[in-house]
Amino acid sequence: MVRRIDVTGADGVRLAAWEFGEPPKAGPDKAAPGPGRAEAGGDGAGRDGAGPGLPFVPAQAQAPEPHRPPDTGLGRTDGVLLLHGLMGRASHWASTARWLAERHRAVALDQRGHGQSEKLPQAACTREAYVEDAEAALEQLGLAPAVVIGHAMGALTAWQLAARRPDLVRGVVICDMRASALGAASQREWEDWFKAWPVPFATLADVRKWFGEDDPWVERPNPARGEFYAEVMHEGPDGWRPVFEPQQMLTSREAWVYDAHWEELAQVRCPALVVRGLDGELGRAEAQEMVRVLPHGEYAEVADAGHLVHYDQPEAWRAAVEPFLDAVLAG
Repeated sequence: MVRRIDVTGADGVRLAAWEFGEPPKAGPDKAAPGPGRAEAGGDGAGRDGAGPGLPFVPAQAQAPEPHRPPDTGLGRTDGVLLLHGLMGRASHWASTARWLAERHRAVALDQRGHGQSEKLPQAACTREAYVEDAEAALEQLGLAPAVVIGHAMGALTAWQLAARRPDLVRGVVICDMRASALGAASQREWEDWFKAWPVPFATLADVRKWFGEDDPWVERPNPARGEFYAEVMHEGPDGWRPVFEPQQMLTSREAWVYDAHWEELAQVRCPALVVRGLDGELGRAEAQEMVRVLPHGEYAEVADAGHLVHYDQPEAWRAAVEPFLDAVLAG
């Protein structure tokens, strides 16, 4: 079960939050849907571009009033907010959110410019705005104090929020995000990479193949990566294109790549878990230094995983994260 709840973010931007309940029971001839599995039509996208793992929910299921915590009827009081990375969307957290929902209240947020949240002028993609959006989500959904789990850009938002509003965050999971400055060369590489995308794609199969095999950034075939990008595509008159604007993603990235973020990391006073994939973008030495800088830092490593740790190896990801969550939420 998953439903959409609208959240009002910084500057009045409309954000889509997705609350997960326990997964539907699978019948003898129907498997329960999950990330990467189309829920309608077999094309990998639900109505309104919801994408695999997030079926379209009618508008009447949305929260009728902002700033009022929704009555979930699930009896869960421990809140967990899930923040995807750059170019991601809430549906990328589907498998994580479903096991979380067995014991906790799990909500994944489509961040500004992503998924079904509002697309914005380039000037609105600041670090401050992303952090304020997450703050608004915690307050309006009644999740706080919550554990905030973030991947890549979402992880940076998570620890910046924890440093700024310790009253809202009781624990942070930082998945494959560097605290060091990446610099201008990294930004140029991303600009060139976006230009290399052969858009529009004729089919979702072409999306999966290019991002999973043909993309020059792929060192070896990676079907999970292909599925990850298939979830951020929508069909138009000329084929399949991303649901986001690439230039807006570059603008969002500019807000953090030129700066280091160690000082904010040191201000996180709640328990924090740094998770890296063995073949991810966060190196072991930097990850361990991040743990040292964090006042209450812990470290976990997932073998056979790249940057998309929770998507590459969902069971190993769960094994790495769940004990930390149990300890924090039991405290």
